[in-house]
Amino acid sequence: MSSESEPSPQSNGAEPHAASASSAAQIAVRDLTIGYGDFVVMRDLNFAIKAGEIFIIMGGSGCGKSTLLRNLVGLERPLKGEIWYGAVNFVTLDPDSRLRLLRRFGVLYQNGALWSSMTLLENISLPLAQFTELTPAEIRDVASLKLALVGLAGMDQRYPAELSGGMQKRAAVARAMALDPEVLFLDEPSAGLDPVTARLLDELILELRDSLGATVVVVTHDLASIFTIADNAIFLDAATRTMGAQGDPKQLRDGSSNPIVRRFLTRGAGAPASA
Repeated sequence: MSSESEPSPQSNGAEPHAASASSAAQIAVRDLTIGYGDFVVMRDLNFAIKAGEIFIIMGGSGCGKSTLLRNLVGLERPLKGEIWYGAVNFVTLDPDSRLRLLRRFGVLYQNGALWSSMTLLENISLPLAQFTELTPAEIRDVASLKLALVGLAGMDQRYPAELSGGMQKRAAVARAMALDPEVLFLDEPSAGLDPVTARLLDELILELRDSLGATVVVVTHDLASIFTIADNAIFLDAATRTMGAQGDPKQLRDGSSNPIVRRFLTRGAGAPASA
């Protein structure tokens, strides 16, 4: 990606990440403003995501985390700005090129979005049948493999309603992985899970990143997950409607100059005094 298409340095008071806008960026967001109609949810977002990173979009409820993710995967169109995947500006792509790029993504929605009338095998087979030329037997084999990768081997014929919440999330991750995506987008993957199950899901995310080499973008406000899996993160500030910080969450917790970021990452306990 040329220097013209890399994010510019922060000009909105956010703390710049040392590796931002480098040539290693797989995803680069530049001067992005998101919202609905005349209502601005977030503005002037600039950040970069390296290939192979687990990148966290964090912030309090209602700050626009899921809205940003929907813009990144094309479900919403930004009010202004650019989203670059490699050397391609996603925002200005023609429909056919956009569809080809979207097939390189895998998405886990907050509620899992599994088809309740389909078995797990059928849920995972669906994108394979739609977007590949594999035979039915090959599709079954691939779908079974994806279930095994998330710890659900032998549960091919189970229906979503027959699974626990954690198992449903694992099945949804398996479906998001069906087409071997380059980038996995996970929207609040631990929402509704107990702490033990959420930790197991965090471990699964780390294992998948390491074994598959995928870049993982996670929307969450769960501190345990943030500190367990994040390589890099941005904090969305609902009050200012822009980024409050970018970097390693542990470093931001311990040394951020932004008191709002420190309060979020400590939940108000033990945060340094405001500057």
